[in-house]
Amino acid sequence: MPDLPPLRNVPLSEVPKLELPTNKIHTEEDVGNWRRTQSFQDLSIFLRRLNEAAVGISLPWSSETPSQAILSMIALLDNLDSWIDEIPPLESPQRFGNLAFRTWGKRLEERAESLLERLLPSEFTPLVPRIKPYFLTSFGSFVRIDYGTGHEASFALFLLCLTLTRFFVPIVDEERELVFRVFLRYLRLCWRLQDVYRLEPAGSHGVWGLDDSHFLGYIFGSAQLRDQSDIAVTAVLYPPLPPTNLYFLSIMRIHEVKHGPFHEHSSQLHSIAVGVPNWGKVNSGLFKMYEAEVLGKRVVVQHIPIGGLLPWIDEITSSTQKQSSTAISRVPPSFGSATQAPWSQGAMSRLDSGVPGINDTTLPPWLSVPNPYNFNYQGPKQRSRECVL
Repeated sequence: MPDLPPLRNVPLSEVPKLELPTNKIHTEEDVGNWRRTQSFQDLSIFLRRLNEAAVGISLPWSSETPSQAILSMIALLDNLDSWIDEIPPLESPQRFGNLAFRTWGKRLEERAESLLERLLPSEFTPLVPRIKPYFLTSFGSFVRIDYGTGHEASFALFLLCLTLTRFFVPIVDEERELVFRVFLRYLRLCWRLQDVYRLEPAGSHGVWGLDDSHFLGYIFGSAQLRDQSDIAVTAVLYPPLPPTNLYFLSIMRIHEVKHGPFHEHSSQLHSIAVGVPNWGKVNSGLFKMYEAEVLGKRVVVQHIPIGGLLPWIDEITSSTQKQSSTAISRVPPSFGSATQAPWSQGAMSRLDSGVPGINDTTLPPWLSVPNPYNFNYQGPKQRSRECVL
């Protein structure tokens, strides 16, 4: 694994002194400030560490000695999954989502505190009110009956908080467990929630979006494939795909819920498959897109509470910036020059996709950005609907 910066360690003795998180992102200026906070830096390092832990690992994966923390988290997610059987969808016709999801969500809100107290050892009790907001917003909006990448980001922040306080230990073995046990279990739970309760996408670019609901599975999955050359990026064009990595699992999920030609309903993913030469560039480019299109969008992050464990400060310290620059310099370079999406600014060019009948494929805008942490990419002006957590 590259020598990435270590995660901060927040002593449990300091937790009771920390404020409770609140919504602090309301304007575009606040989004810019968010990108300079310690919490944004923490999340970037955390996801980068999980990404590196996933490199070269195939599914199914299991370790001989998962930690008790990992097993407890899996048990919690299993419990939430069992609620779906206890709260079946309503049979009456409903146009947008199934109202039974609100019943599922009400139970979660009522039991969240006790669930977290059972998850954590007694010395972690002061942590509960400081992570509860992230936990509650990890599974969708119970008001709008929808789910999107903002909810997935909230779960990542939930895991980050538990790692900052060392409930989870930031070592390679545990980080690998977080990806292939915890995140995969979470992903399957969310897929089931979406299917059973017919959750709406909580914000989408339509055909130009990567995925209506998820993103991190593509990042971790491309990391699994990054350092090999036997499986080409174009392999995703030929389903069915083996369930050997999170990228393929996510692609096959799309084929389950969408119909029609892949290049029409999943233009971004198709463009990656025909226009990006290797998985290393896919991986680094997806990080760029995630930070621009998920963590860098007000309609997503305005619902993420900040404060306490994830501090809200105007500037990260110069020493932290230096650490980040060192880590970033070790990241493989992003994609070379390529075509931008129609709603993106900049020169337009075309390429031959190599797929019969599908020429002049437009590549996604983030392919042309050389630095995966350089936020100069301009995305679409509006989403079809705001992602409300």
